[in-house]
Amino acid sequence: MSFKFLKSLFIIITFINVIEVHSFDSKDKLVGNILKNTLETYHYKKLTIDDSVSQKAFTEYVKKIDYGKQFLFQKDVKALEKYQFLLDDYMNSSESKVIKDSMSLVNAGVKRADSFRKEFFKKGFDFTKSETLQLDPEKRFFPKNLKEQKELWRKLFKQATLTRYLYLVDENEELKKEKKEQKGKKKNKKKDKTKKDLTEVLSKKELIKKANKAINEKYEKLFSRILKDDRDDYRERLFNSISEIFDPHTVYLPPKKKEDFDIDISGSLEGIGAVLSEEGSYIKVVSIVPGGAAWRQKELEAEDLIISVSQGKSGSPVSLIDMRVDDAVRYIRGKKGTTVKLTVKKVDGTRKTISIVRDVVKISESYVKSSIIEHKKFKQKIGYIKVPKFYRDFNGGGRNCSLDVRKELVRLKKIGIDGVVLDLRNNGGGALEDARIMSGLFIKEGPIVQIRNHKGDVDVLRDYDPTITYDGPLVVLINRFSASASEILAGALQDYERAVIVGGEYSHGKGTVQAVLNLNQAPLLKMFGPTMGALKVTIQKFYRVNGGSTQYKGITPDIILPDTMGYAKNREQDLDYSLTWDKVPMQKFNKWNGPFFNLDDLRGKSKRRM
Repeated sequence: MSFKFLKSLFIIITFINVIEVHSFDSKDKLVGNILKNTLETYHYKKLTIDDSVSQKAFTEYVKKIDYGKQFLFQKDVKALEKYQFLLDDYMNSSESKVIKDSMSLVNAGVKRADSFRKEFFKKGFDFTKSETLQLDPEKRFFPKNLKEQKELWRKLFKQATLTRYLYLVDENEELKKEKKEQKGKKKNKKKDKTKKDLTEVLSKKELIKKANKAINEKYEKLFSRILKDDRDDYRERLFNSISEIFDPHTVYLPPKKKEDFDIDISGSLEGIGAVLSEEGSYIKVVSIVPGGAAWRQKELEAEDLIISVSQGKSGSPVSLIDMRVDDAVRYIRGKKGTTVKLTVKKVDGTRKTISIVRDVVKISESYVKSSIIEHKKFKQKIGYIKVPKFYRDFNGGGRNCSLDVRKELVRLKKIGIDGVVLDLRNNGGGALEDARIMSGLFIKEGPIVQIRNHKGDVDVLRDYDPTITYDGPLVVLINRFSASASEILAGALQDYERAVIVGGEYSHGKGTVQAVLNLNQAPLLKMFGPTMGALKVTIQKFYRVNGGSTQYKGITPDIILPDTMGYAKNREQDLDYSLTWDKVPMQKFNKWNGPFFNLDDLRGKSKRRM
């Protein structure tokens, strides 16, 4: 696929008008042409970039340049609206006025905000006055005038300072408690010299002063950082405003933003082990790396928003709000054995401070593991197999999760088990091949998953092995973070009526495949040097053997349990412009001929227990 793409890409490029190699405008034109043609040719959606796409993309672009509605006036947005039907044309031309104008307006707004900062933090804030502030930008409007904008910033500064103050109060109380406990113990003076009052208990006035100083410095750095955004940053926002109209997983990655996209902050094996991304003003935890420090500590979860970071026990917190993800990583990443404290906002709105000792990511802990669960009342032994992800060494010689599951099934059968629980919770997927092979461990043979490409061609992946590794009772656990290959395996076993699927109301619903294409491969592009970036584009879609897609809807369990995150909007269908559910023809397959369960009976018993 990659060779065919590059060949087509080269043909596309040769038809582009002759341009000056070292011009900013010509670079914009070249990248725009490549992205437009690639998206229209290879994306699964087969969408044409026209005025309709441009209008939707304009709304997304405004969000990207001023998500918080803090810098632009209503009249500024109105002035930019003249470009709402021209973004598609911009991809084909060297006209960059939309970027120049939006940069100018945002920078002017940032400088105004910085002048407000100097004024308000010099005065301080009155915390005895009762006031309200709408924190959700979606429910706010752009300020009409200077007076409204200044008042908005006053409240934003005040709220941030108050939040920091309350954090310091909690920290102060913990310090008082520690000091009180220390007084009641006999201490070895020689050992305690290194711990000698690194921090002091502060008064209310001192805490307010400290909070005021910290937030003032935070916004000073934030405004300085935004003013450093250059033409490439704005171009990336514009191009991604267009790519997002295709689907949320299609992204243009310019060179300087490659690390911004879902960074694995385990670094070169040392860190906390989490994948991050930017979401509005926040740094969001996308997923936890199996085997990493956060995975073992178990408190940090996907969808958590990281508010601030501090080092060790006494380090001052650094706010990550409105910080770039690559900057945030510098505060979170660190050497093995050191402690980092993350203050996070959970999906239910509560805040929690989590201490994590950085460590080397232990790959072995992300491998398949099994154990025996004994039920004393029913005198049963149940084999439990945890599959954290669908790993595979494509170079050969390494471990594959399907082979590891087979080994565990054989081991459990020798011990003597009455059933198996296969746990796919929080498994975001991985190698499709292992989803196919693993399905075949439980059925005789037959189709496992259908894959349709952007041309409409459908391929069927099958299990050709007639042997069955395990033919006993089987339960598969899933949740809203079970995605991709996990949904293929669970869906196949459900369609074959081979297993009882148990979990929350539904799985994640990611049934699409992306390819990452390097835009610097074609000969003409080498004239620009390694500066063109890459495009992650959705090219295929998964379908179950019953014909239904796993995209959008995901897998609905046979037995539905209460979902502690049921109110959170973190599934595929909650994303703007996600591809919808549809069907392809059903495959012929033989359902399991020896069911071990009566679903109606199980649902009734489960309902009574709940």
